[in-house]
Amino acid sequence: MITARQKVLSHLRKTRSASAREIGRALNMSAPNVRHHLGILVADGRLEVVSVHMHGERGRPEKLYSLSQSALGDNLSVLADALLREKVDLRAVGERIAQSQGLAAISNQSMPKRLALLIDKLNEMHYQARWEAGAEGPRIIFGRCPFSKIIEQHPGLCKVDATLLEISLGRPISEFTKSESGLRGSCPFAFRVG
Repeated sequence: MITARQKVLSHLRKTRSASAREIGRALNMSAPNVRHHLGILVADGRLEVVSVHMHGERGRPEKLYSLSQSALGDNLSVLADALLREKVDLRAVGERIAQSQGLAAISNQSMPKRLALLIDKLNEMHYQARWEAGAEGPRIIFGRCPFSKIIEQHPGLCKVDATLLEISLGRPISEFTKSESGLRGSCPFAFRVG
Protein backbone atom coordinates (compact mmCIF):
# COMPACT_ATOMS: atom_id res chain seq x y z
CA MET A 1 0.00 0.00 0.00
CA ILE A 2 1.37 3.41 -0.98
CA THR A 3 1.36 5.94 1.85
CA ALA A 4 0.32 9.57 1.49
CA ARG A 5 3.95 10.70 1.82
CA GLN A 6 5.05 8.32 -0.91
CA LYS A 7 2.34 9.79 -3.14
CA VAL A 8 3.54 13.31 -2.38
CA LEU A 9 7.15 12.34 -3.17
CA SER A 10 6.10 10.60 -6.37
CA HIS A 11 4.08 13.65 -7.45
CA LEU A 12 7.07 15.94 -6.85
CA ARG A 13 9.37 13.60 -8.81
CA LYS A 14 7.06 14.11 -11.79
CA THR A 15 6.31 17.82 -11.42
CA ARG A 16 9.70 18.96 -10.02
CA SER A 17 7.96 21.50 -7.72
CA ALA A 18 4.45 22.22 -6.47
CA SER A 19 2.55 24.00 -3.72
CA ALA A 20 0.48 22.25 -1.04
CA ARG A 21 -2.65 23.38 -2.86
CA GLU A 22 -1.46 21.91 -6.17
CA ILE A 23 -0.43 18.65 -4.54
CA GLY A 24 -3.76 18.43 -2.71
CA ARG A 25 -5.70 18.88 -5.96
CA ALA A 26 -3.59 16.35 -7.85
CA LEU A 27 -3.77 13.71 -5.11
CA ASN A 28 -7.31 14.47 -3.90
CA MET A 29 -6.10 15.32 -0.40
CA SER A 30 -7.05 18.20 1.91
CA ALA A 31 -4.63 21.12 2.15
CA PRO A 32 -4.07 20.67 5.93
CA ASN A 33 -3.32 16.97 5.39
CA VAL A 34 -0.87 17.79 2.58
CA ARG A 35 0.82 20.51 4.68
CA HIS A 36 1.19 18.02 7.55
CA HIS A 37 2.99 15.53 5.29
CA LEU A 38 5.05 18.27 3.64
CA GLY A 39 6.21 19.50 7.07
CA ILE A 40 7.40 16.02 8.00
CA LEU A 41 9.13 15.50 4.64
CA VAL A 42 10.91 18.86 4.96
CA ALA A 43 11.95 18.09 8.55
CA ASP A 44 13.48 14.75 7.60
CA GLY A 45 15.35 16.26 4.66
CA ARG A 46 13.52 14.66 1.75
CA LEU A 47 11.90 17.90 0.59
CA GLU A 48 12.86 21.56 0.65
CA VAL A 49 10.98 24.82 0.26
CA VAL A 50 12.20 26.45 -2.95
CA SER A 51 10.14 29.65 -2.79
CA VAL A 52 7.42 31.45 -0.83
CA HIS A 53 4.81 33.66 -2.51
CA MET A 54 2.26 36.00 -0.95
CA HIS A 55 -1.04 36.36 -2.75
CA GLY A 56 -2.30 39.74 -1.63
CA GLU A 57 -2.06 41.07 1.92
CA ARG A 58 -4.11 38.36 3.59
CA GLY A 59 -3.93 34.65 3.90
CA ARG A 60 -1.23 32.07 4.20
CA PRO A 61 1.89 32.49 2.08
CA GLU A 62 2.12 29.80 -0.55
CA LYS A 63 5.26 27.70 -0.39
CA LEU A 64 6.64 25.85 -3.36
CA TYR A 65 8.21 22.45 -2.53
CA SER A 66 10.63 20.21 -4.39
CA LEU A 67 12.74 17.16 -3.67
CA SER A 68 15.85 18.05 -1.67
CA GLN A 69 19.30 17.75 -3.17
CA SER A 70 20.05 14.80 -0.88
CA ALA A 71 16.85 13.03 -2.02
CA LEU A 72 17.73 13.64 -5.65
CA GLY A 73 21.22 12.24 -5.13
CA ASP A 74 24.30 12.94 -7.17
CA ASN A 75 27.20 11.21 -8.88
CA LEU A 76 29.91 12.69 -6.68
CA SER A 77 30.90 9.31 -5.24
CA VAL A 78 31.28 7.91 -8.78
CA LEU A 79 33.37 10.89 -9.84
CA ALA A 80 35.50 10.84 -6.68
CA ASP A 81 36.04 7.09 -7.02
CA ALA A 82 37.22 7.49 -10.62
CA LEU A 83 39.52 10.41 -9.73
CA LEU A 84 41.00 8.65 -6.71
CA ARG A 85 41.90 5.58 -8.76
CA GLU A 86 44.39 7.83 -10.52
CA LYS A 87 47.64 8.76 -8.85
CA VAL A 88 46.55 11.62 -6.61
CA ASP A 89 48.77 13.32 -4.05
CA LEU A 90 46.26 13.44 -1.17
CA ARG A 91 48.54 15.62 0.94
CA ALA A 92 48.57 18.20 -1.87
CA VAL A 93 44.76 17.97 -2.05
CA GLY A 94 44.60 18.62 1.71
CA GLU A 95 46.94 21.59 1.32
CA ARG A 96 44.76 23.07 -1.44
CA ILE A 97 41.62 22.65 0.65
CA ALA A 98 43.32 24.18 3.70
CA GLN A 99 44.42 27.16 1.59
CA SER A 100 41.01 27.66 0.00
CA GLN A 101 39.27 27.49 3.40
CA GLY A 102 41.70 29.91 5.07
CA LEU A 103 42.98 27.27 7.51
CA ALA A 104 46.65 28.14 7.07
CA ALA A 105 46.00 31.61 8.44
CA ILE A 106 44.92 30.34 11.87
CA SER A 107 48.23 28.60 12.65
CA ASN A 108 49.71 31.83 14.07
CA GLN A 109 46.99 32.14 16.77
CA SER A 110 47.28 30.82 20.33
CA MET A 111 46.48 27.09 20.62
CA PRO A 112 43.05 27.61 22.25
CA LYS A 113 42.13 30.14 19.55
CA ARG A 114 43.43 27.79 16.81
CA LEU A 115 41.30 24.96 18.17
CA ALA A 116 38.17 27.11 18.32
CA LEU A 117 38.67 28.51 14.81
CA LEU A 118 39.50 25.08 13.41
CA ILE A 119 36.39 23.47 14.91
CA ASP A 120 34.20 26.28 13.52
CA LYS A 121 35.70 25.85 10.05
CA LEU A 122 35.47 22.03 10.15
CA ASN A 123 31.82 22.24 11.11
CA GLU A 124 31.19 24.56 8.17
CA MET A 125 32.69 21.71 6.12
CA HIS A 126 30.20 19.18 7.62
CA TYR A 127 32.53 17.26 9.96
CA GLN A 128 30.47 17.75 13.17
CA ALA A 129 33.81 18.25 14.91
CA ARG A 130 34.73 18.96 18.49
CA TRP A 131 37.91 18.89 20.53
CA GLU A 132 38.65 17.51 23.95
CA ALA A 133 41.63 17.47 26.25
CA GLY A 134 43.64 14.26 26.42
CA ALA A 135 46.59 12.96 28.43
CA GLU A 136 48.93 13.49 25.46
CA GLY A 137 47.33 16.73 24.33
CA PRO A 138 44.09 17.85 22.69
CA ARG A 139 42.15 15.49 20.44
CA ILE A 140 40.07 16.54 17.47
CA ILE A 141 37.04 14.30 17.01
CA PHE A 142 35.00 14.18 13.83
CA GLY A 143 31.42 13.18 14.54
CA ARG A 144 30.87 12.63 10.84
CA CYS A 145 33.06 11.79 7.89
CA PRO A 146 32.08 13.87 4.85
CA PHE A 147 33.78 11.23 2.70
CA SER A 148 31.68 8.38 4.13
CA LYS A 149 30.26 7.34 0.74
CA ILE A 150 33.72 6.48 -0.57
CA ILE A 151 36.01 6.13 2.46
CA GLU A 152 35.91 2.32 2.50
CA GLN A 153 37.27 2.12 -1.06
CA HIS A 154 39.70 5.00 -0.43
CA PRO A 155 40.86 5.00 3.20
CA GLY A 156 43.78 7.19 2.15
CA LEU A 157 41.37 10.13 2.19
CA CYS A 158 42.13 10.38 5.89
CA LYS A 159 45.43 11.95 4.75
CA VAL A 160 43.41 14.91 3.48
CA ASP A 161 41.89 15.37 6.94
CA ALA A 162 45.22 14.94 8.71
CA THR A 163 46.77 17.54 6.39
CA LEU A 164 43.97 20.01 7.16
CA LEU A 165 44.62 19.57 10.87
CA GLU A 166 48.42 19.78 10.59
CA ILE A 167 48.29 22.99 8.55
CA SER A 168 45.71 24.59 10.84
CA LEU A 169 47.41 23.67 14.08
CA GLY A 170 51.04 23.77 12.99
CA ARG A 171 51.61 20.40 14.67
CA PRO A 172 51.99 16.81 13.46
CA ILE A 173 48.81 14.75 13.68
CA SER A 174 48.56 11.13 14.73
CA GLU A 175 45.40 9.23 13.84
CA PHE A 176 43.71 6.86 16.27
CA THR A 177 41.85 3.88 14.88
CA LYS A 178 38.19 3.65 15.80
CA SER A 179 38.86 0.66 18.04
CA GLU A 180 41.60 2.52 19.95
CA SER A 181 39.42 5.51 20.54
CA GLY A 182 36.30 3.67 21.64
CA LEU A 183 34.22 6.18 19.67
CA ARG A 184 31.99 4.33 17.25
CA GLY A 185 30.96 6.08 14.08
CA SER A 186 33.39 8.93 14.50
CA CYS A 187 36.86 9.57 13.12
CA PRO A 188 39.15 10.68 15.94
CA PHE A 189 42.46 12.39 15.34
CA ALA A 190 44.90 13.33 18.04
CA PHE A 191 47.92 15.60 18.11
CA ARG A 192 50.56 16.46 20.67
CA VAL A 193 51.24 20.08 21.42
CA GLY A 194 54.90 20.85 21.64
